[in-house]
Amino acid sequence: MKKKNSALAVFLQPIWSENPINIQMLGICSALAVTVQLKTAFVMALSMTFVLSCSSFIISLLRKQIPKNIRIIVELSVISTFVILTDEFLRAFLYDISKQLSVFVGLIITNCIVMGRAESFALSNPPHLSFIDGLGNGAGYGSVLILVAFLRELLGAGKLFGIQVVPDFVYSSGYENSGFMLLAPAAFIIIGMLVWLQKVLTKGK
Repeated sequence: MKKKNSALAVFLQPIWSENPINIQMLGICSALAVTVQLKTAFVMALSMTFVLSCSSFIISLLRKQIPKNIRIIVELSVISTFVILTDEFLRAFLYDISKQLSVFVGLIITNCIVMGRAESFALSNPPHLSFIDGLGNGAGYGSVLILVAFLRELLGAGKLFGIQVVPDFVYSSGYENSGFMLLAPAAFIIIGMLVWLQKVLTKGK
């Protein structure tokens, strides 16, 4: 029972109390760039979760065999392997989205969230917990991306997943989409508001 509670805590903590974007302020660059549309944010969230969980699992599995003086090189090798697999999969099956994501899938290699979890968690915890930690951090990162993308695409283009959801009669009554929401500063402002809201809900704790 203790193991189940421990695993659940490892998964839930990065989703709320230790969210990598809202609390730790990591991965903000990609959050600004890939949240214009929900579909790109969703794919980026899945890609990050896959790389995080799988790389943490492998690094944890090898943690007792990795010499300390080359651990960063080994971690980067493992992470880059999963990033390349992800990038090649997207190019093969989701080429249009892969083009929209541009270099940001490749930049997962240098993302502070991935390296941070490898260093601070995977090297000192068993593989199953490291995998769960990767899932939790991916879910925490992805939840912010998807929420930001939801607001930006809806308010900026009147669409969700590329499908128009704002009725035509709303536009004919004088409503206009906010072009500002499609710019990177809008994402920065929304993330700032989410940080503020979380601080209010948790009373700054």
